[in-house]
Amino acid sequence: MSVPTPTPGILADNSAGGLRRQLEEVWTSLSGLGESISDAEWNLPTTCPGWDVAAQFAHMIGTESSLLGRPVPEAPAQVPSHVRNQIGGLNEAWVLSLAPASRTEVLERFGEVTAARLEALNAMSEEDFSRPSWTPVGQADYRRFMQIRVFDCWVHEQDIRDAAGRPGHGTGPAVEQSLDEIVRAAGYVVGKLGKAPTGSTVLFELTGPARRAVKVSVADGRARVVADLQAPPTTTLRLSSDAYARLSCGRVDPSAVLEGGALGGVEVAGDVELGRRIVAHLAFTI
Repeated sequence: MSVPTPTPGILADNSAGGLRRQLEEVWTSLSGLGESISDAEWNLPTTCPGWDVAAQFAHMIGTESSLLGRPVPEAPAQVPSHVRNQIGGLNEAWVLSLAPASRTEVLERFGEVTAARLEALNAMSEEDFSRPSWTPVGQADYRRFMQIRVFDCWVHEQDIRDAAGRPGHGTGPAVEQSLDEIVRAAGYVVGKLGKAPTGSTVLFELTGPARRAVKVSVADGRARVVADLQAPPTTTLRLSSDAYARLSCGRVDPSAVLEGGALGGVEVAGDVELGRRIVAHLAFTI
């Protein structure tokens, strides 16, 4: 069974081997990041609502443990206000169960579970990755699930880096996969949330550390990512890939980027009102 043909704006390698390498990349980066963090920094709050650095690692341990078929901790009787759905409740069960563990213990467990997951992934074929599977965005296939796993782990890595003042891992195959996940939502963000009118086009120019151009066209009442624009864009948004990712994941207040220049700010050209409205509504993750 062949790997699906890439769609406009999607750049990452989505083969079984490519996804395995991306997961190994982000897990290796996370392990090194965890080792660089001191015990005093372990409980620093992050921009992921309700979670500190320790909780970020606990969440990832929990998801990969569940994918290995390991027992899930008992769900808490009362969940915090930042938990919004059933998946969030399961995440919180892992966070609470690992809260008493030390930084060293959590990092050792993270290393063990991600090594076990890589072993399991290495035993899977291309056909296995194309088999039907539940995913956090609905029924799809296992390949789609692993794309989301790369994205999720990379975003949480960036949460930790921002909290602990350890910038890095802004480029590479796992980053491209993570940006692809944001691009998949670009039509929804521009059309539904940003309310771009029919006939308009939007160009996102990511200036680095990861560079790319994301082109969105609105036709027949629907916004879609396209390979090319037939005319100059209605609105151009120039911003860093760091700002694009954090805005898209709701990790930074849009006004801090638009008005305060956070993360390098954003340059809006063309229809400024439309551009600012889109930036204000980039967040699409739950």
